[in-house]
Amino acid sequence: MVTFTHRYVALGDSFTEGVGDRDPKLPNGVRGWADRVAEQLMLADADWGYANLAIRGRKLRQVIEEQLEPALALRPTLVTLYAGGNDILRPSVDIDALMGMYDGGVARLVDSGADVVLFTGFDSAGSAVFGKTRGRTAIYNEWVREIADRRGAKIVDYWRLREFQDWRYWDEDRLHMSAAGHTLMAKRVLEVLQHDDLIELPELPALATLSRRESLAANARWAREHLGPWLGRRLRGVSSGDSLRPKYPELTSLAPRS
Repeated sequence: MVTFTHRYVALGDSFTEGVGDRDPKLPNGVRGWADRVAEQLMLADADWGYANLAIRGRKLRQVIEEQLEPALALRPTLVTLYAGGNDILRPSVDIDALMGMYDGGVARLVDSGADVVLFTGFDSAGSAVFGKTRGRTAIYNEWVREIADRRGAKIVDYWRLREFQDWRYWDEDRLHMSAAGHTLMAKRVLEVLQHDDLIELPELPALATLSRRESLAANARWAREHLGPWLGRRLRGVSSGDSLRPKYPELTSLAPRS
């Protein structure tokens, strides 16, 4: 069994699993910002190991109950945690109660001796559908900032990363980042870690100018192909991650990639 001096464990949901950054050759068919961060850490020091326990669709309670103990068992020296986005999108949520559980999980991670990086939620003001939860996200973010201050965790303040208001960083489902978005997020995480990187941001395509008819057609297609199935899963009480396992449940090395 390979032992590592430095151990990075990523916890969370689709954001951390890497949904939107497709790669059929990888576990669960996605890459993502966390993989990209791990690759950069390993380029600088081969003694880094990496585990990614995140699974799409997981709510905060599931992340804490399913991923915390396995993460601690890996004796991490670095942990990234994002959880709560799927709760915020539900019809009703008690954010205060939710963040009590979150705080307990963060405390255990910090007390383990790991450096912990947390994330605020994205400002969805530009989304006609998901923008309706903007107020909830703002409350969630204040809790995250308070908990980070109290526990001594670092923060990637997603809400304040205004470049993500450019929809060219988003996947066609308008809910997850694209490969370009995950690449940019990896750089922002490494900045918070004060770690140099060799990541090159991809060139974004030119912004398309749509007529009113084209815009309506695009919105109808999105509703049919993405919003409808997403709402259907919520009504049935199922998740796109129900049949999935973590991408990297044990510490591993990743080959450097462009």
